[in-house]
Amino acid sequence: MDAQAVSGKGHVICVAGLGVSGTAVARTMAARGEKVVVLEGRDDERARALAGELAELGVEVRFGESAEPPAGTSLIVTTGWPPHHPLLADAAAAGIEVIGEVELAWRLRPGQAAPWLALTGTNGKTTVVRMLTSMLLAAGHRALAVGNVGTPVVEAVAGAGDVLAVELSSFQLHRSPSIAPYAAAVLNVAPDHLDWHGSMEEYARVKGEIFARAGTVVYNADDEWATRLAAPYESAAARSVGFTLGVPAPGQLGVVEDLLVDRAFVADPASNAEELASFDDVRPFAPHNVANALAAAALARAYGVSAAAVREGLLAFVPDPHRIAHVARVAEVDYVDDSKATNPHAAAASLAAYPSIVWVAGGLLKGADVGELVRRAAPRLRGAVLLGADRERIREALARHAGNVPVVEVAGQDTGVMDRVVTEAARLATPGDTVLLAPAGASWDMFSGYPARGEAFARAVHRLAAGHDGGRV
Repeated sequence: MDAQAVSGKGHVICVAGLGVSGTAVARTMAARGEKVVVLEGRDDERARALAGELAELGVEVRFGESAEPPAGTSLIVTTGWPPHHPLLADAAAAGIEVIGEVELAWRLRPGQAAPWLALTGTNGKTTVVRMLTSMLLAAGHRALAVGNVGTPVVEAVAGAGDVLAVELSSFQLHRSPSIAPYAAAVLNVAPDHLDWHGSMEEYARVKGEIFARAGTVVYNADDEWATRLAAPYESAAARSVGFTLGVPAPGQLGVVEDLLVDRAFVADPASNAEELASFDDVRPFAPHNVANALAAAALARAYGVSAAAVREGLLAFVPDPHRIAHVARVAEVDYVDDSKATNPHAAAASLAAYPSIVWVAGGLLKGADVGELVRRAAPRLRGAVLLGADRERIREALARHAGNVPVVEVAGQDTGVMDRVVTEAARLATPGDTVLLAPAGASWDMFSGYPARGEAFARAVHRLAAGHDGGRV
């Protein structure tokens, strides 16, 4: 696409935010000869270093909260700023177009551009996009995983891939009015980021935008919101395909005994199914990871990937760290790191994977309610160890719904907190239990991110194992 159609030559492109995506946008547009100004609220050492690098490309970075765009701005590309931010609201009122990085990437696609297989959901996005990429690679495609998974889409649209597996957050979908994926999936929708979107209904609506122009609509038939979002496309031109952990109906992918099967992309869905993989091919095995594999398989099958390549891709898939990762077994107790479970919906899936659990939980709940999570998990809980800013809210939910479960709170934010957490969890656990870090909250109250939290947990477990007579890692 001509840059003129994006910005209007001679005008300013304003980039809101100097994060990974914002920096990628600035570099991309500067390379196209555009005048670029980046606005960044945080003025720290990292931001200053990035500003210095961009200055060499002719990009100006302005620090501090700005209430109005730079003079001459014809387009604002926002990279995660909330819709109610005064700059964005005022710009829209003044007739300046505001789009996201993903929308910009779509507009910049070259002729014969690589098709997008796109997905969104509250949880499981990165796992599914990596499973999908592995399946596409197994089928011989030059596939790239991009978007919320780490590589900005704007950097990849002109790259060497012949198909893009695109992970999209609700933030990215919010200002992407024209993207048209070859196939698109909604994995699940549960309360999250409501402070950003304003309501559950708006959050779900934005997630559903991924379907608006998709060629094939893939949805979680076991998830109420995902099913509701896909419903308008049942009789539309787009093909609609569900996935389920139950026996699939015609037009679905699902489970028969211990097999993942396809009753959608076969010649006669009414009477035939094709085996894609077995539970043994899904690693790590857990019900929600089977659902992840089915979602990835549906997108891959929509693109013509064979059943054999689906299985081969699952076998080649290497899970990202801190996702139901087994850390060690000490005194016949398993220790599992699912630090990525940063909201109640993710924690619920993790808790459902184990029969007898000492739960390590806490952090920033971001306004989410944990009552239903605790009520459903109560029969599996043998104990709970709580840490972090909102631990009292989890303790209150445990008192209401699991009053017989012993609970230990570990206060403080020093570096020894996780050692005390693991020690208390070991004291509560008995042989056959799983000590599960599935916090149900964000980590920023105590750690730089969920990886740092998971690493602290793993280190503490290994120290426990090293000091335990007969401990096995």
